Amino acid sequence: MPIIVNLDVMMAKRKISLNELSERVNITTANLSILKTGKAKAMRFSTLETICKELQCQPGDILEYTDSTD
Repeated sequence: MPIIVNLDVMMAKRKISLNELSERVNITTANLSILKTGKAKAMRFSTLETICKELQCQPGDILEYTDSTD
């Protein structure tokens, strides 16, 4: 998939665990894990907004596009 989710990178930069982020943004650990591993097929803007607010980052810090033809 040409969209890469860098949630794990941002979490590492902010020194926050999956469980802690889950509690802060009120999203289950299982759902955050799916996002973190890049297995999610979709993400609500409200979820992205909540995560960005908590991690003090921009959506582009979490989501990255790569050309899959390379």
